Amino acid sequence: MAKSSGIDALLEALRQSGFDAGSAQGAGGSSPFTVDAEDASSERGAGASGSRGGVGGFGNGFGGFGGAGGRGGSGGQEPHIDLSFLDNLKGISKKMLVVLAIVLILVLAAAYWWFHPPINIHSVDTWTFVAVFILLPLFLFFTAKSRAYKAGTDKVTANAGKAKTFKGLSFVPVAVLLVGVLGAVLSLSIIPGNAERYSNVLKTDTLEFAQDIQEVNYSEIPIIDRDSAILLGNREMGSIPEYVSQFEVSSLYSQINYKGAPVRVSPLGYADLFKWFTNREAGIPAYALVDMTTQDAEIVRLGDSPIYYSQSEPLARNIDRHVQLKYPFYIFGEKSFEIDEDGHPWWICPVKDYTIGLFGGETVSRVVLCDATTGETQDLTVEECPQWVDRVFPAELLIQQYNWWGSYHNGWLNSFLGQEGVVRTTPGTNGTLGYNYLAKDDDVWVYTGVTSATADNSIIGFVLVNQRTQESHFYSVSGATEDSAMSSAEGQVQNLRYTATFPLLINVSNQPTYFMALKDGAGLVKKFAMVDIQRYQNVAVGDTVADTQKSYEALLATNGVNTDAAGTPDVQTMTGTIRSLSQAVIEGNSHFYVTIVGQDGAIYDFALPGLIDIVGYKEGDTITFSYLEGTGMSAAYEIKKAGADETAGGLPDDRDAVSATPATAGEVTQPVEEPTKTA
Repeated sequence: MAKSSGIDALLEALRQSGFDAGSAQGAGGSSPFTVDAEDASSERGAGASGSRGGVGGFGNGFGGFGGAGGRGGSGGQEPHIDLSFLDNLKGISKKMLVVLAIVLILVLAAAYWWFHPPINIHSVDTWTFVAVFILLPLFLFFTAKSRAYKAGTDKVTANAGKAKTFKGLSFVPVAVLLVGVLGAVLSLSIIPGNAERYSNVLKTDTLEFAQDIQEVNYSEIPIIDRDSAILLGNREMGSIPEYVSQFEVSSLYSQINYKGAPVRVSPLGYADLFKWFTNREAGIPAYALVDMTTQDAEIVRLGDSPIYYSQSEPLARNIDRHVQLKYPFYIFGEKSFEIDEDGHPWWICPVKDYTIGLFGGETVSRVVLCDATTGETQDLTVEECPQWVDRVFPAELLIQQYNWWGSYHNGWLNSFLGQEGVVRTTPGTNGTLGYNYLAKDDDVWVYTGVTSATADNSIIGFVLVNQRTQESHFYSVSGATEDSAMSSAEGQVQNLRYTATFPLLINVSNQPTYFMALKDGAGLVKKFAMVDIQRYQNVAVGDTVADTQKSYEALLATNGVNTDAAGTPDVQTMTGTIRSLSQAVIEGNSHFYVTIVGQDGAIYDFALPGLIDIVGYKEGDTITFSYLEGTGMSAAYEIKKAGADETAGGLPDDRDAVSATPATAGEVTQPVEEPTKTA
């Protein structure tokens, strides 16, 4: 006998008032809001009444409500989510199921071709794809089938054995997901033994700076940064009208060594999808090349060997898709564009390897070289990589590997408690990592300073890491961080509001020195600066690299640094009578050229504004100054304070010594010595 509920009474009242509530009856004639006590204990259960109420009553949206009401009427059980909707698939014909299966396979194949994720257990992207598109749907399907067979529905007869089987199957995707979670946990440095493994990913040797880093060769030093190279390359692109409307320069601008000189190269790319459609048959005709030492930029035409495989290709010739589908089990890292010694374009594709757990201890074990013209590839080990290749290990990966050693070489616990010997690379500026590139031994080396764990404003040394071989060298030098040196250089030209680029490390007279360019608001290089790493208040600024070098060498000499070993002359002092004094403006800077009585053929150059006191002198005055001897013309360095009887020169007795650069060099900051008085 059926039990009546309050809702049944409401429906009966509605019928008596003329409302047709018959449509609310289930397929078997029962209300979706009632349940028979005997049915509640039968194989069809309370959920069947709810399902029938949903189909024959208020529609699919109320079917689940009927099930919930049935359970409440029979025994006060909590309502549950009805997942038996998947049983409706049984109503589809086998032919339709085959069609749906084929469509599903085609969709998955197209999605794989388009997104081309690596098929590798170490890939986080692969685990994410599997969890969302495979494991979760399987879990929901198996759980729904288990519940359906446990309670029974109008289309499924309750079966305890099948319910148990499907329940067991529902744990399979959970177990697979737990494997990924376990692999991630085993990658953590806190796991015993992992800290040591992390610290050994990159092995670093400690070397002497003056012995390993050769004296700077200014024909090989990159004087501009990546931003300036992009500016020059894009400007050169504008000089080729037939390319401007069809192509644009990629933002890659990889720094490499090309024929012994540091350059940045970047391929052209299709301007948009329509430009690709109209030019794809001919390919990309050129790439941009910017010389980092001379600041010369050119668009190199490729002639009969254009670039067909690039990142701007949307379909099969997209370089990422091309190499990933050809090597589906490889996890590729950051790709770079390079040219060989013949100027032929290549793509350098490093292959990631994880050595700790599933996702820890990232390194590069192999490299795939792809011809940008033909698409042909070479799969090589790191040791087999040819000499002309410069960028196998991405810079940020090498910095991360060194930081692993800096944190964990004394154990995991020490990395955050005692922190004895814990070091890290300098943090850089504006939220970006602080590093630059250095040309050495025909390779590109990543340079960065090394500071303490507290990241103060001083370094304990710096590290160079080879991007091709992963060879790593540490040099113990105490001094200022790159950020502090940049601020010191900017302070010398604060009236001009120039900004400094991230510095390079060079060897000047066996002294570790920061070298950087100073740029104006438009991003153009206007001046150069050299900063003593150990005494960063000593800064030399010049209009050219040669001028800056002279100024800096004079600065070293006046501070007691022995520069004779490097072939650099010492600063000398001159006292004499001015025979002639002439003024000229060179590249916007004022210079006074002075000759001294008895010094035939010798000309001394006084640069302004550093040596501003020279304007107080005239022909016939006596002057005392220091200078850096040169060929043909010597650069004055400092005007000494005049004595009591030397008022003819227009210098007051209490005038302070003025420190400045050589005449062609601009400004210099140095400790001011006690003034020298003459009789």
